[in-house]
Amino acid sequence: MRIFDPHIHMTSRTTDDYEAMYAAGVRAVVEPSFWLGQPRTSPASFFDYFDALLGWEPFRAAQYGIAHHCTLALNPKEANDPRCAPVLDALPRYLVKDSVVAVGEIGYDSMTPAEDTALAAQLQLAADHALPALVHTPHRDKLVGLRRTIDVIRESHLPPEHVLLDHLNETTVKAAADSGCWLGFSIYPGTKMDEDRMVAVIKDHGTNKVLVNSAADWGKSDPLMTRRVGDALLAAGFSDDDVDKVLWRNPVAFYGLSGRLQLDVPALDALHEGNSILRGGE
Repeated sequence: MRIFDPHIHMTSRTTDDYEAMYAAGVRAVVEPSFWLGQPRTSPASFFDYFDALLGWEPFRAAQYGIAHHCTLALNPKEANDPRCAPVLDALPRYLVKDSVVAVGEIGYDSMTPAEDTALAAQLQLAADHALPALVHTPHRDKLVGLRRTIDVIRESHLPPEHVLLDHLNETTVKAAADSGCWLGFSIYPGTKMDEDRMVAVIKDHGTNKVLVNSAADWGKSDPLMTRRVGDALLAAGFSDDDVDKVLWRNPVAFYGLSGRLQLDVPALDALHEGNSILRGGE
């Protein structure tokens, strides 16, 4: 079973996790930039973080045979902090980097006017840079938030076929599918979906445009949830081809819209050199 985890925060994970993921079949990941658990106090802290996602984390992943890409953005939660607003102006110089395969995570947290502005601006950045967008749907009032998100997408210059709506569940999947966007499901213990619910959703809605991720981060999460979904699908009677479509071909198709997806793990010496350059040299 080959697995592409399309949303996982490896900055929060250990090298033991990389080793276990490889053993479970994970060969590629996308790491979206996200809120780190406490407020950043200046744009410079974002830029250090972005540099780590572009340099250090791909090097770390490659040591375990895993191809690493990222998505970069001003996340919804921090869009409400005026100190972070300059990040929007700096994003264009990061979005041209080869390993950036989408703008994200963008979307809504509390559905504020500041989040409206940030979402619209970053959908435009995605269109300007010919990149897809990874959109975080809110954890509260999910259906209301999803519908508001879809309205903003329809008003943008980015076609819905270039948008992945993430953190979906049974209450939002139909509206998301009707929008024409791609469908993302986070299998995250306790607060989002689990593997049995995911199997039930796929039984009802099929495998078309469906992506499954672990969203693993510093919270109570499991970077092997993608494999657990694959095993659960097989146990429920789905074919190997169905599992390959959900866990590999669909994420490859979506992030392949960027034209930047490289699934061969680069040589470590080249990655090390690039990482040194990002840090300003040894």
